[in-house]
Amino acid sequence: MLKLDSNQWNLVYNVFSFGLVSMLACTVYTLVSQQRVLAKYRNALVMSSMVTFIAGYHYMRIFNSFNESSADMSVNISGAQGSFNEAYRYVDWLLTVPLLLVEVVAVLALAKATSRSLIMRLVPASAAMIALGYPGEISSDQNTQVLYGVLSTIPFLYILYVLFVELGKSLANQPAGVAETVGRLRLLLIATWGVYPISYILGMGEGMASAEQFVGVQVGYTIADVLAKCVFGLTILKIARLKSAAEGMKDDH
Repeated sequence: MLKLDSNQWNLVYNVFSFGLVSMLACTVYTLVSQQRVLAKYRNALVMSSMVTFIAGYHYMRIFNSFNESSADMSVNISGAQGSFNEAYRYVDWLLTVPLLLVEVVAVLALAKATSRSLIMRLVPASAAMIALGYPGEISSDQNTQVLYGVLSTIPFLYILYVLFVELGKSLANQPAGVAETVGRLRLLLIATWGVYPISYILGMGEGMASAEQFVGVQVGYTIADVLAKCVFGLTILKIARLKSAAEGMKDDH
């Protein structure tokens, strides 16, 4: 059992609650906003809603797991039955990270061949990035943690190459403001995804994590999730509205 003080326990409890309500609120908002964009851009908003809905479900599971594994502000992180289940995060990421990348491609409404080519590269790379990170996350051996941290960074760098080099070639023909917004979207992705390895590093070390490490990892991952899913989804909505307006759709809202 990992003993937390009252401030640490309340911080983790509240940040999980914040993550859950943020995902649910963003899901509702992107769903009701679909009529504000042209039909061909609504698939991107549907995927954005799916991302936050899936994340909301897993935050409910994480929230419940934290409560069920806690007693007198001590948390069972032993990995045995009844302990805090970190795997919920990785199941969530395995589903939502590929969808996040697909929605970027979908909202730009590129030529079918270009879209297919980008998706066929981004989706496997994102799945590999998550799958390679999990063995390091659950290991208590620092060498193993470093090895899988480095391995998961390789597909991440490839994703950045595709987004900045390959996708960048397709932005010249986009309406005014879209290329700039996509540029900010890519920077947001780097900034938010950069929090994940920082949180991963905070949890590294031999043996069981300390209370400070546990709190740092959970708070860091949750903040990164809210930024990477909610703020990212709202930016996708902005791009869809810009493109819809450029194609003659009037916003009566």
